[in-house]
Amino acid sequence: MAVNQITEILPATRMANVRYAIRDLAVVADEVARQGHEILYLNIGDPCKFDFPTPPHMIEAVLKAMRDGHNGYADSLGIKPAVDAIHNEAERNGFRDVQSVFIGMGSGEVIDCCITALLNPGDNVLTPRPEYPLYSAIMAKLDCPVNDYDLDEDNGWQPDVADIERKINSRTRAILLINPNNPTGSVYSRQTLESILELARQRGLVIFADEIYDKLIFDPREKHISIATLATDVPIVTFNGLSKAYLVPGWRIGWAVATGPREILHPYIEAVHRLLRARISAPHPFQHAIRAALEGPQDHIVEMCEKLRRRAELTIDWGKRTPRVRLVAPKGAFYAHPSIEIPGDDLTFVTDLLKQKHVLVVHGSGFGQKAGTRHFRIVFLPQEPVLSAAYDAISEFIRERYS
Repeated sequence: MAVNQITEILPATRMANVRYAIRDLAVVADEVARQGHEILYLNIGDPCKFDFPTPPHMIEAVLKAMRDGHNGYADSLGIKPAVDAIHNEAERNGFRDVQSVFIGMGSGEVIDCCITALLNPGDNVLTPRPEYPLYSAIMAKLDCPVNDYDLDEDNGWQPDVADIERKINSRTRAILLINPNNPTGSVYSRQTLESILELARQRGLVIFADEIYDKLIFDPREKHISIATLATDVPIVTFNGLSKAYLVPGWRIGWAVATGPREILHPYIEAVHRLLRARISAPHPFQHAIRAALEGPQDHIVEMCEKLRRRAELTIDWGKRTPRVRLVAPKGAFYAHPSIEIPGDDLTFVTDLLKQKHVLVVHGSGFGQKAGTRHFRIVFLPQEPVLSAAYDAISEFIRERYS
C-alpha cells in the first residue's frame, strides 16, 4: 500500500520581501498584554480607536442604502452618485482633465490595481524612504525591485529631488508621492512638487499621488497642494478615500482620480478598469457614504484638526526636551518620526520599550531609512493624558538604558 509522503508547502520566494512592520509588532504586544500589562498603543493610524467618532450622517447614508436594497454587486468602477461626488470635488479643488474616477476596497486596492496595471516584471516605481510598507509589498508581489529615494530629514522630510533624478533608470515607470506623509507628517511645498513634475515631464513618467491625509493639515501655516492641480500635461493618479478624514477605516472605501492627456492615459486606464471588472466591485452600501461625506457637513474635520494640533504640539514639546531624540515637527496627518541617537538598532529599541514600559511604537527600519540612522514612528491619535504617560515612559526608558 502506498504511503503518502508529507512535504512542507513552501511559499513563493518573492514573499521573503513582504513585510508590514506596523502590524508585525502587534504580535509581541499581544504577548505582553496576556501577561497582564496595559499597553499604550501609539502604533496604528486608526482614529476610530480613540476619540474620533464617525459622522452620524455617513452612518445614516449607509443604513438607508442597506434598507433600500443596495446590497448586491455594484458597478465595477463605482456607483454613479459616488463617482460623480468624487469627480465634482476634484474639480472644485482644481483638478483638470479628469479622465477616470474609480472606487475600490480601500485606497490599498486601487493602489494595487494601478501599480499592477503599469509594471512588467523588473520595472520599478520610485518610492520614498521612509515609506508606507504597502508599496514595497506590492512591488515584491509583482517581482519588481524596490527603487527608493530619500526624504530629506534636514529639509523637513521633503523629497530629495536630486536623489529622485539620480535613481531614475531605464525601467522606471512612475514616481510615488505620499503627501501629507506617512510616516513623517511632512507636507510638501509647491516648489518641491513643481520640481518633481518637471522630472516626470522630461522622463515620461506617471506620478502616483497618495493624498489620503489631504484634509488633515493642523499646522495653520501650511496648506496642502494636490500635485494634480499644478499640471495637465503629466499623467497623474491621485489616491484618496474615506478612512482617515472621514473616520471609517473599517469600511474599506477608497478611490483614484486619473488626470492628464487622454491620448497618453487611455490604454493604461483601460487596463486598470479591466482589473477592477475582474474583481467585480467595492462594497456596495458603503459607497453611498461617499456623497454624504464629500457633500455633507465637514464640522468633524475642523474638530479633528484642532485635536491633532494640540497633540502634535505635545509631541513636539516632548521631542525638544528629550535627550537623544530629534524630531522634525509634523504638519499634517497624525504621525511623528523622531530619530534617536542610540547604539544598537531601532527594532531592538522599540521591542524592549514594549516589553519593559508597555508602549507600542513602530521601528523606523520597518519603513526604510538611511544607513546608520535610527527612528521610530509615533501615532499621536490618543488623548493627551495617554500621550503624556507614553512619552514619560519612553523618556524614562531612554534615561535608564542609555545614561
